[in-house]
Amino acid sequence: MEHAPIKPLISFDDFAKVDIRVGLIREVSEVAKSDKLMRLTVDFGDHTRSILAGIKQERDNPKDIEGKQALFVVNLPERKMAGEVSQGMLFDIGYEDKLLPCLACPEMPMPNGARAG
Repeated sequence: MEHAPIKPLISFDDFAKVDIRVGLIREVSEVAKSDKLMRLTVDFGDHTRSILAGIKQERDNPKDIEGKQALFVVNLPERKMAGEVSQGMLFDIGYEDKLLPCLACPEMPMPNGARAG
């Protein structure tokens, strides 16, 4: 892997604006109009969201992540992709470096909705 340069400095206040939470991936399903996207139904404890993630071609079986906890950015505006709405973003590791991505997840079970940071 070729290491990317570190991005420009941001203030702690800017970083504190990003809301990253633990969510339990309850279901992974197909997005009909997309070759890349899968719909993740994610439990955040007090609510459930539909989050689209480009994992269809990254994994032999995208459903393997059902039942796993992972980190998600939950305070992004809703985004329409392939005719469906995504209510957040999967926070995974490796994609930006052209590596096979893996989930960013807690090392032990945490309450759904617990905040990172």
